[in-house]
Amino acid sequence: MLTTLLAFLGACTLIAASPGPGTMLIIRKSLQSRRAGFMTVLGNETGVFVWGLAAAFGLTALLAASEVAYDVMRIVGAGVLVMFGVRTLLEVRRGAGKAGAVGEAGAPEPEQKRSGWSSYRAGLVCNLANPKAAVFAMSFLPQFVPDGVPHLPAMVALAAIWAVFEVGYYGMYVWFVGRMRAIISRERVRRRLELASGGVLVALGVRMAVEG
Repeated sequence: MLTTLLAFLGACTLIAASPGPGTMLIIRKSLQSRRAGFMTVLGNETGVFVWGLAAAFGLTALLAASEVAYDVMRIVGAGVLVMFGVRTLLEVRRGAGKAGAVGEAGAPEPEQKRSGWSSYRAGLVCNLANPKAAVFAMSFLPQFVPDGVPHLPAMVALAAIWAVFEVGYYGMYVWFVGRMRAIISRERVRRRLELASGGVLVALGVRMAVEG
């Protein structure tokens, strides 16, 4: 059991280290504030756990078996990513990229205080709108269910471990961006990072839309 768990955590590390839409959204929100970044992480990992539960109950198999359902979800997911990316680019153009900066007294700006739950929703929607995440959970989790262990509770436990592990992993991204705030808060650097993250989100959305 311990060997299986260590192998599972190693695989989770490799998965988390692979850049994807969730990673880019977490970085983009972390540029606003640590709170926004961490709430995005929680939203994203809620989605991971939901897909894990769906895989445990066999629901993601229905999605994988239905080409129409998969394509509809793929297009919706692509639209979500493009929307996030375009919104980022428009905010930079309007100068809204400075909204999350810390004032001279060290207190967060009003928009930073309001960004928590909207960031959570963004992370959750970004994950749930990705059909590849659903199909991946279905193919990934069963590989680590030990022989002789009840399948359903083992899958649910693995989904929970996966989500909690990634909260810690992506939490380091949020922490690192926060530590770099003295550099990132410079307007020119911040605008370039916002433009880059917005462009990548649009590109990922377009890629999801055109891929089969």
